[in-house]
Order: sequence, then C-alpha cells, then structure tokens
Amino acid sequence: MNKRDEFLKSQKILRLVTLDKKNTPHIVPVWYIYSSKKIYIGTNTRTQKANNLKKNKDVAFCVDVGINAPNIFGVMGKGKANLILNKAKVKKIATKILLRYFKDMKNKSAIELLADTDCVIEIVPEKFSNWSY
Repeated sequence: MNKRDEFLKSQKILRLVTLDKKNTPHIVPVWYIYSSKKIYIGTNTRTQKANNLKKNKDVAFCVDVGINAPNIFGVMGKGKANLILNKAKVKKIATKILLRYFKDMKNKSAIELLADTDCVIEIVPEKFSNWSY
C-alpha cells in the first residue's frame, strides 16, 4: 500500500467540498472511511452536502496533519460522488464508519448517529495531490 492510501486509512477527519446551486463551495469536516480506493461518508439526505450532490456530483476533499516541519503531510483531491440510498448498504457502511470513532455500537451517540444516517456519500477520486514539509 502506498503512503497516500495508508495516510487516508489512518486519519479521522476529511474536509469535503461540494458546490451549491450557485456553484459556491460548501466545506464541511466529516468522519469517513477509505476503502477500495473510494471514500465513504455517512450523512442524512437533509444535509446541505447531500442536497448539493443531488445537483452536482463534483467534489473536492482534503486530509492533512501537522503544523511544524518535518511533520506536515496532506492529501487533497477531487472526484465524483454518488449517494447510496439502499437502507441495508447504508447501515452496513455507516456502521463501519462509526466503528472507527466509537469502541462499539452500544454508545448512545453511535446509536443516534446511525439512526440519523439515511444515505452514504461514495466518492470516486479522479485526482490526488500529496504534500509534505
């Protein structure tokens, strides 16, 4: 596995950029999972990011760490996003995402987040850029 993929699998926060109906960027930090060269983000169809993706599938993203050299590293990219709406698939993927942040699914917040997740954003990256200092 290359350094970029290892990094994306190890980090916890991704900043996602979608475009609204006026093509104004909307950026939001999200929990995610990187698997099979795709990025998955659980959300709700009522969110701004999900509504933006119904009209424009173009996205950009950034994951980075560090504030002092030589420990600065980041990955950004762009791609196309799809909304997964199949309930069984959503629950399966959303559970995997939440288990990166909670020890188990017995946590009250994990239960509430899973119940509120009715779609998953699937990003197929088309371009990546890495940096380090």
